[in-house]
Parts: sequence; structure tokens; C-alpha cells
Amino acid sequence: MVVILMAITLILLLALGVYASNRLLTHWLIERSLEHTLAQIPVALQKAGLEEQLPDPRSGPPARHSTGDPPGDQIPGLQLRSTIDGALGAPPPGDLPGRALTRAERDVILPLLKPAELLSARAFSARDLQAAQSDPAPLLLAALDPDPSGQAGPNLPVAAVAKKTGVLLSENRAGVAVAMDFIGRISPHVLMVLPNRGSDGGMQSGLLLVTDQSVLLRSISGITALSSGLIAALCGISVLFAGILLWLRFRDQVRTTRDIEYLAHHDALTGLPNRAVFNARLNETLRLTQAKASNMGVMLIDVDKFKEINDTYGHGTGDLFLQIVANQLKSVFGDHLVARLSGDEFAVMTHSVSDIARLTRLASEMIASTDLPCVINGKEIKISLSIGIARASDGNWRASRLLHCADLALYSAKRSGRSTFVWYTSEMDADAQKRKEIEAGLVKALRFGQFELLFQPQYSLTDNQLKGYESLIRWNHPTKGTIPPDVFIPVAEETGLIEQIGDWVLNRACQEAVSWPDQTLRIAVNVSGAQFSAGETQKKVAKALRETGLDPRRLEIEITESLLISDTDAVVETLQQIREMGVAIAMDDFGTGYSSLSYLSRFPFDKIKIDRSFVQNLGEDAGTDAIVTSIIGLGRSLDVLITAEGVETPEQVTLLRAAGCDMVQGYLYGRPGSVEAHEEHRARLGYNRAEFWDENDDLVPLRAMAVARKPGSEDERGSASPQQDIDDDEIALSAELLAEDEADYSPRAMPA
Repeated sequence: MVVILMAITLILLLALGVYASNRLLTHWLIERSLEHTLAQIPVALQKAGLEEQLPDPRSGPPARHSTGDPPGDQIPGLQLRSTIDGALGAPPPGDLPGRALTRAERDVILPLLKPAELLSARAFSARDLQAAQSDPAPLLLAALDPDPSGQAGPNLPVAAVAKKTGVLLSENRAGVAVAMDFIGRISPHVLMVLPNRGSDGGMQSGLLLVTDQSVLLRSISGITALSSGLIAALCGISVLFAGILLWLRFRDQVRTTRDIEYLAHHDALTGLPNRAVFNARLNETLRLTQAKASNMGVMLIDVDKFKEINDTYGHGTGDLFLQIVANQLKSVFGDHLVARLSGDEFAVMTHSVSDIARLTRLASEMIASTDLPCVINGKEIKISLSIGIARASDGNWRASRLLHCADLALYSAKRSGRSTFVWYTSEMDADAQKRKEIEAGLVKALRFGQFELLFQPQYSLTDNQLKGYESLIRWNHPTKGTIPPDVFIPVAEETGLIEQIGDWVLNRACQEAVSWPDQTLRIAVNVSGAQFSAGETQKKVAKALRETGLDPRRLEIEITESLLISDTDAVVETLQQIREMGVAIAMDDFGTGYSSLSYLSRFPFDKIKIDRSFVQNLGEDAGTDAIVTSIIGLGRSLDVLITAEGVETPEQVTLLRAAGCDMVQGYLYGRPGSVEAHEEHRARLGYNRAEFWDENDDLVPLRAMAVARKPGSEDERGSASPQQDIDDDEIALSAELLAEDEADYSPRAMPA
């Protein structure tokens, strides 16, 4: 019934549209035709030498005549119609603007109007209209037709005369008024307005003509009827086509219902069962498992970095990639239920295989299958899957709990480096709860200002002078004390709070640097990959510099190699814009990634920081020594400063200086603290001494390197001089400092 009502409504709307288009087209064609005719009248009057006989505004008011016979060749009344049909009556009393047409003018105009009939005409001057009332339309109307009903000929309203009079006075152009009522009926009586322009372009005089266009209306109606018929035919064909579609719909209703049911329970892209089917089958299998006192397992599988595949190769390639992954899952897991839960997340339910060994073997086979090449449109794309496994070992398990445990294991697999599988353990619940607490605490920390910024000094090995500080964040929790960055930073990156925290660190570090007495010291701020946003990070840096007034040359932005792995072109462009501000760019943790050299060729870094993992084994492992020496040599070849992180022993300093390292930082030179405390200790030791703090915050002198700076050299870089005298007897390194827990060490600056 609803379909029938909709069809009837559609037909009525189509019919109404056809009728409206017919009326509008007829109206438009009449106006265009009469405007063309109207344009020929001035030319014809000019050829006949009658143009100058129109009322002249300089000649004063026109002569008024009595109701008797008009003088000369003027037509009685004001209507030319008297020559055809006889007089329509005497004009009303009072002054009427303009005059009637002469016979000569009528003889010129009438042939141009054929086949139309001239009902009434009036010639007037601009002065006639100006001498009339503020609205001359009623007087013109009375002059055209003294019928007291207010119609200049049948169906010609006062508004039409007023509108065209306004056109004459304001726009000085010809016009045609075709009356049409609200139901689309067009009056055959048409008002035509023609101005006579002077040499200055202004209106001197004009004509008002009322014609009967019945013949033209009938001829145009045939054209519009034909066009309306074509439109109606097209509409009829559309309705017929719609009817055929409706018929096909009802004929294939059973097939369509079956297709809908399939799509309601399966993924349209991969053909795998969807989440609804998986949850239903999982609940059913759990009930059977409890009844039989058996076990079952669930695997949650996530496609690693699928968003990057979509962004890099396009959504079409991404869809094909998911189909290939789905086929591999079905191939490996065989008869087990494989479902697609969301965009890049799949699930497997194993009911016939439930022991740990066999489930582990299945997961291993799945990971191994990803080593096979995946080529789409000539491009090889690496398949990487992370798998979380959970097993229901008794009758107390519920579907939601089992999926939650598998999800925790999946999260752990992703944190373990991806492309691996992890079994659920009870400790993961505690970790998840801890992450939730940290997330809630971070929101409060941002709101109540619980973060604190510390600074670790960076010294030059050339002249043993302080060159700058690296900013380090600490979270002073009101109940749990100080929480190290390696605990809360990963949670901040996962939840997106890293952007707000990073903005705070960047602005606070710039504010602190501006207030330092020594305005030559640099401040280093790390930017994490989760925080970095191509096209936005440079704006934040520029804003921080502008608001704090820090010299851009004193700011150093440190990034890691992981930032350059994804969307390299956009990242390099953003870094280049930051560098153009005068800000230095440093690569942190150099050598821990897998494409360091390629990144050095893509972007000209100002500094390379050797990771602490290399420095701590310096002098103990020949391979590490070779790597550090190579990095320093590479930096010197590229004219890039080299900074070693995590320096804790004088022996490491000796080796780094001998290799040509430029700068160092670590516990040996200063623990993270306030700049005021560092400055105080520097003042105690003297201008060119390095220092560190022990656990009791007592200053312990490490060395008194009386290093003479090279005359005329002010660069941070310099060749390590073998003549530098290092008195080992002056080194008093605290054993207690070296024995402190490594977790307390935080060389990495908080990402800004």
C-alpha cells in the first residue's frame, strides 16, 4: 500500500512539474518574441522620420483637448482601437499624461505588431511622468483605458503598469509585461513599454502599447505542448521503468531476502562471518564446553600498521590486502571459525583444538605464513600480524571475559614488537588496571600542574664548557610519588594525551631558557612520533618561540628514527620548515633503528646523539667501540655535531674524546635537576670543571681538566687533542652512583 501511494504521489508530482514547465516556457517565449518586436519599432519610426514627433520634454506640458473631436489627425479618445472597433468612450476628467498616437505613427507600428491587435497606445514625455503624482501608474492606466474597473484591457493589472513605468524612470529600458495568474493562465493582453533616449542617454519620451497576443499565444502553445509532451513521455518512461523495477523486486524478493540475511551475518569484503555470528557461536561453544568439561581457545588477530597501508597505497589496495589476509587465515586455521570483527581485526575460535601446545603451533604457523610475499598491483607489501591467545579452561568463563583476556594478550603482542603472538596471563589484568589508573592520573596531572621539568647538562669535550641542557619531565604524583617517564609516556601516547603534555613541555622549556642568566645555552626538547604531526608541529614550535621570546638558535628539537619511518616526505618537509626558523634538529638514539643512513641522506641533521646502549659498553666490547667510532667519523664527515648519551665513567669520556666526539651528557656530568642547582655547582668547581651529584646531592669533583681553548676558536666542535692532560688521581667517582638502579636513569627528554 505504501509503495502504491508513493507511486501515485510521484506521478502527480511529475504531472505538476510538466504543467509548470509548460506554463513557464510559454510565458518566456512570449516575452522574448515581443521584446524582439519592440526592438524594431524605434528603427521603423526613425526611418519614417516620426521619431522627433514624440513628446519633447522641453516643449512644456502637452495641449489638452476637450471631449469633442481631436485636432489634426489624432484619434478620438486615447485609443487607436477606435479606428478598428469604434470608440471605447470618453476619457475621464482631469489631466492625463501624454497623448494618443498619430495616424502616421499608427501606420508604422501596426505592421510590426502583426498578427497581434493594438488595443490601446499612449505617447508621453519624461516631463509628463515627472509632473504627475509620485506614482504615475494610475494616471497612465486611466489614459490607456478609462474603464473605472482599474484594468487596462482585460486582465492587465495596475501593478504591471506601475512596474514598467518604474523600469522607464529608473532603468531607461524597454520591457514587456505578460500577466500570468497563480494557476498558470496567461492573459493575451500584453503591456509593451518603449523609451526614446536622447543624445545624453537619458529618457526623453516613450510609448505604452497594449496589444492582444491571442494569435501568438496559440502558436507558441503548440510548441510548448510538443515540448511538454516530450517531457511527459520521458516521465512516463521513467514511471514505467520504476514499475518494472518494482516488479523485479517482488519477483526476486526471496533471493533478496536470502542475500540480506547472508550480509547480516557475513563480512561483505572478505566473506567471513561477522562479529554477531562469532559472538553467537562463541556463547554456544562455551555452553557446550562447560557441559562437556572441556577446553576451548580464542585468538584475536590484528593487522599491524594497516592504516599506513591504506594511506600509502589507497583503500582499494587495502581492501585487496585484507582479502589476502582473510584467505591466509582460512588456509591456516581450516575448519576453525574465522571471523572479521572490525576493519583490521580478526578472530579465531578453536573448539576441537584446545591444548596449549597445539594452539601455540597454530599461532606459529600463522605468523610463519606472513613471510610469504604479498604482491598487489606490482607492489610487494609485508604482512605483519599480532596475535593474542586466551583459553577457557573451566566452566566459569564467559564470552566477554574470554574476549577481554585475548584482547589484553593482543595488546601485549603489539607492545612486544608486533608480528608475534602472546598468551594471556593473569598479570595482564593488573597491567591493564594500572594503565587505566595512569590515564586517569595524567588527565588530573595536566589539570592540576603535577608535572615538573628537570634539566640535564650537556658539556663540550673540546673545552669542557657547558653548552646547554636537555629537558626531562617528571610526574610528581600526590600519593605515589615520582613516576618515571618510561611508565606514563607510553600510556600518554596510546591515549593521545601526549600532545597536551608535549605542548606543555615545549612551552615550559622555552620559558625556562629565556630566564637563564647565560643566554648562549641551548635547550633540547624531544618530540615523539605519536606527538609529531606533519603540518602542525612547526606551527606549535613557532608559537612557543613567539610567545616566550626565545632565540630560535637556542632551541634544539630531538626526534627519533621511528618518526621518519612513516610518511617520510611530509615529516622531512615539516622538519625543514622548523630548521628554516633557525631551530636545530637532532637525531636521538642514533643506530637503534634500521634505516639511519637513509634518513641522514634525506634530511641534513644538525646533531646526532649516540644512544646510551652503545656508550655503556664502550671500552668493553670491540664491536661497540667500532660502531661508536664509525658514528663519530660519519658525523664529522657530514659536518654534524656528535653527542654521546649516558656517560657514567671517566674511561668512557677518555675514549669518546680520543674518537673525536663533540659533546657528552650523563650522570658523570650531572643528574637531572634544576638549572639553579647546576649553576651553583659549576660556580663551586670553577669555570672549566665538570661535575656530578651523588645520592646525597653532594658535589664530587671528577676532574680538573686545565684545557686551554684553541686560540680564535669558538666552535663547539674541535679535534680531540692528545696533549690534553687528564689527571686520573683527581677523579673521585662515587661507586654508589654507578650501582643505582638503571630504571631511575632517564636520558630521554620528554617528547614535546
